Amino acid sequence: MKYVCDVCGWEYDEEKGYPEGGIAPGTKWEDIPEDFECPLCFVGKDQFSEA
Repeated sequence: MKYVCDVCGWEYDEEKGYPEGGIAPGTKWEDIPEDFECPLCFVGKDQFSEA
């Protein structure tokens, strides 16, 4: 599953994770901490939509 930032379009792909931010490949969106912020525009998880 992929999730896209509604503000800037950055994409989180569960399969790839976000190793640069300490999120391992295969990490489900619901398992990412609630205080996660978009690495490009810094909005919260509530500003992401399923792709």
